[in-house]
Amino acid sequence: MDINKILKADFLDILFEGRNKDYGAYLLRKTYSSRMRNAFLAVLAGTALAFGAAKLQDSMKSNEPEKIEVEDVVLEDVDTKKKDEPPPPPPPPPPPQKQVAEPPKLEIAKFTTPKVVKDNEVKEDEKPPTIDKIEESKIGFVNQEGMKNVDVVAPPVEKGTGSVVAPVAVEEDYDKVFTKVEIKAEFPGGAAAWKRYLERNLNYPDEAQEAGISAVVRVQFIVDKQGKISEVVALDKPGHGLEEEAVRIIKKGPDWKPAEQNGRKVIYKHIQSITFRMQ
Repeated sequence: MDINKILKADFLDILFEGRNKDYGAYLLRKTYSSRMRNAFLAVLAGTALAFGAAKLQDSMKSNEPEKIEVEDVVLEDVDTKKKDEPPPPPPPPPPPQKQVAEPPKLEIAKFTTPKVVKDNEVKEDEKPPTIDKIEESKIGFVNQEGMKNVDVVAPPVEKGTGSVVAPVAVEEDYDKVFTKVEIKAEFPGGAAAWKRYLERNLNYPDEAQEAGISAVVRVQFIVDKQGKISEVVALDKPGHGLEEEAVRIIKKGPDWKPAEQNGRKVIYKHIQSITFRMQ
């Protein structure tokens, strides 16, 4: 192609120079822009037409008067007269009461306060009962005839020796294992020292950390009179190595302050709680 024609020619003319332009590829590329423009305009026109039709339909519906359906309501006659209700049934008769046998009367002898008077001034009903009468009857404020009190047995009279015997003191066994004492065994230095000891020496098991386990393990052990620790046992079993670590921390620790009972150091069974908590 001549150089002057190249400057004025289209890119497609240069690309298809010397080729068969009637094959179709040249024509498709040549009319690509016009075809895309026509398709866009057709879609735009279709969209506008559909939108306009919808608007027109809505406006036509809004202009139509609304139809209101009215139905006749028929009211039924309600009988306002109160119907005679049958009387309630009579209550059931009370159960027959059992006849309670009256307890037998006991013979009572009237007791009067002794007074020093003349014999002719003593009234018959104010005379004190005899010893036989007292043994066979009860003492009261009136005289009453009835059954003789044959079941009453006078307590035997024991002759005293005249000497007072002091109670025998029970000797306390201070070599046994106490579970209740006046002063409990404790970690040397008290609660604050126990907390510092746990913070520095307690290892949180990796298995429990990975599982996110937090628990309280109670450990039971014996503190002897010198404060030595023995028989360490975990009472709680949360698993994941927590009870083993709780037992280890008790065994590793120093000697405890022994318990005291009546001012003496004694062997004491102690239970200590150890808390494992995820931060």
